[in-house]
Amino acid sequence: MERLVKGDQVVVVVGKDRGKTGEIVGRGQDGKFVVQGINLAKKHVKPNPAQGQAGGILDKEMPIEGSNLALLNPATGKGDKVGFKILDDGRKVRFFKSNGEVVGA
Repeated sequence: MERLVKGDQVVVVVGKDRGKTGEIVGRGQDGKFVVQGINLAKKHVKPNPAQGQAGGILDKEMPIEGSNLALLNPATGKGDKVGFKILDDGRKVRFFKSNGEVVGA
């Protein structure tokens, strides 16, 4: 089980996009995450008529290090640390360290 997973709402803790929030849309093998609307870079693209792709300059979401992200706590509206605990029925779940609520419950 991971601290951050695809579909989580996160807030950027450090960097040029500090304070912005977004949803995780992908993950790399190196511990980096692609977050929707965060860490945008300009990408120069050649036209490809075979795929019907127009050329130009596009904004592309680049991966951001997982340590620069914090899971968004909906109760407080801020980024929060995540811990793990095992419930009475044997399930391992994530919980917010600040208020003890289970993530996604």
